[in-house]
Amino acid sequence: MTQPCPELLVVGRLVAAQGLKGELRVLPLSDFPERFTRPGPRWLRAPGGQARPVTLEAGRQLPGKELFVVRLGGIDQRTAAEAVVGQELLVEASDRLPLAPGEFHLLDLVGLEVRLLTDAADPASAGPPLGRVTDLIHAGNDLLEVELTQPGAPRVLIPFVQAIVPEVRLTEGWIGLTPPPGLLDL
Repeated sequence: MTQPCPELLVVGRLVAAQGLKGELRVLPLSDFPERFTRPGPRWLRAPGGQARPVTLEAGRQLPGKELFVVRLGGIDQRTAAEAVVGQELLVEASDRLPLAPGEFHLLDLVGLEVRLLTDAADPASAGPPLGRVTDLIHAGNDLLEVELTQPGAPRVLIPFVQAIVPEVRLTEGWIGLTPPPGLLDL
């Protein structure tokens, strides 16, 4: 009898093989480095696939980069590492670390409506939904990928910084923007 898969949380993407002994470079989607350095159970999931268990044996951050190098159980050759590039690295959702007030697990933002605030000091000034957060891109600063509701509009990238996204209402299902001129121009 197989054990049911626990609820999982994506914490990184495998982006490249590292060296000849099966190590992998991971782009973190988590602000908690111990998820890539502390040995223990993890899961891998190919796009559109099922998660499968794997063991994180060791990990380290690359000096001067936001990438980590990890060694996963059962992957001990470069060809095996190359075969899993592009997959997501996951942890059990119950492994969420506690946050301080005003902090968010970035992946909780995916799916939230995006609304324009006419007055950053007044959250009640939020207008109707402009779109929905579809993804997060970790590139120095975190970027929210937003699919606008306007038909045929391209997806836009919005820096997730306090000045542009001053309001996050997780329980209400929306975030409020005060974009600089031109950010949403199509």
